[in-house]
Amino acid sequence: MSKKVRVEHLTKIFGRRTQQALEQVKAGKSKQEILKETGATVGVHDVSFDVNDGEVFVIMGLSGSGKSTLVRMINRLIEPTSGAVYIDDDDVAKMSKEDLREVRRTKANMVFQNFGLFPQRTILQNTEYGLEVRGIGKEERQKKAEEALDNSGLLSVKDQYPNQLSGGMQQRVGLARALANDPEVLLMDEAFSALDPLIRRDMQDDLIDLQQRVQKTIIFITHDLNEALRIGDRIALMRDGEIMQIGTGEEILTHPANDFVREFTEDIDRSKVLTAENIMEPALTINVEADGPNVALQRMRKEEISMLLAVDRSRYLKGSLTAEEALDARKNDKTLKEVLDKNVRKVEKDTLVTDIFDMIYDSAAPLAVVDEEDRVVGVVVRGSVIGAMTDTDDEKGTETEAETEETAEKEGVSADA
Repeated sequence: MSKKVRVEHLTKIFGRRTQQALEQVKAGKSKQEILKETGATVGVHDVSFDVNDGEVFVIMGLSGSGKSTLVRMINRLIEPTSGAVYIDDDDVAKMSKEDLREVRRTKANMVFQNFGLFPQRTILQNTEYGLEVRGIGKEERQKKAEEALDNSGLLSVKDQYPNQLSGGMQQRVGLARALANDPEVLLMDEAFSALDPLIRRDMQDDLIDLQQRVQKTIIFITHDLNEALRIGDRIALMRDGEIMQIGTGEEILTHPANDFVREFTEDIDRSKVLTAENIMEPALTINVEADGPNVALQRMRKEEISMLLAVDRSRYLKGSLTAEEALDARKNDKTLKEVLDKNVRKVEKDTLVTDIFDMIYDSAAPLAVVDEEDRVVGVVVRGSVIGAMTDTDDEKGTETEAETEETAEKEGVSADA
């Protein structure tokens, strides 16, 4: 996967004696030590990371952690004290003002918390603004703006004014305006934090849906860990200008890099982050294109189970097969295709555990886990779902393991297959 943005040893120091403070940064001194000795404040402390093309990369931390300073250095709204920022292979930190202006107009657009809409302009005119500044002709910029509004579900209000829209819809306009320029990188600084909780969640959903269509590289700033976990492909957690850990939501929750990360994430509901892929067991299958009822029954006896998932040679899910159905096929000289149950329940591997619980809590039957092409990659049993939704201390972990084995035995799926 190609790297769209590269940040290398980026540092920002505010105040006087910045050179002395920079030398102390390079010497590995802490933010507090540097402030005490030089009077300078280190906003960002020797930060390095990469952002993949098409990735939603979330930078999060509490107030004063340096996250907003960091994102503003990516397009040089704040000048770095040292370090480099590459968009593709161009070092933004060394660009001329003219080249930088072009990058801001075409390559890296920013969406702010306060919407930044012009009250005297219609929604369409607001969305056209960036294209107008670039000198794009009226007909072309109107077409691009309408496409961006259509993508954001706002085309029907294009002739209204910002004060006629809710806060959530105004922020959608701000996002549409940024997208109208067709930027390669979208920088979003606390873009949803001023919104009411329900509207904020809707905006998160909109961003996720929009990203599936437009596939931009997005660097998203937030102080809300739940928001970061919900929208981020990867998360960088900051404290005092430094990055504490970079990883997927699951990596940060299950393998915290230090005590700060552990304490920061301890109150998070893991069932809203973990997916079917995280809790699934290997699936025991039968190839209905090549195998017959005798092979199926032999496999069930060997594994001491009463059901197999039915797949073809490419592991595409075809249904499920019970021992009774296999016996029926053998007795009546039928193929497995003729007797299998095609109504087997399934979930995609990125389905959240909370959503799986609603499907499986009142059923003993396991769920097949499939990939994007409907190929079987595993199976989820009820005990695994219950285990993922409980705490993971030693005592409860033992109970969950026993419960998983008991449930797996009842469902005819080997828990340690």
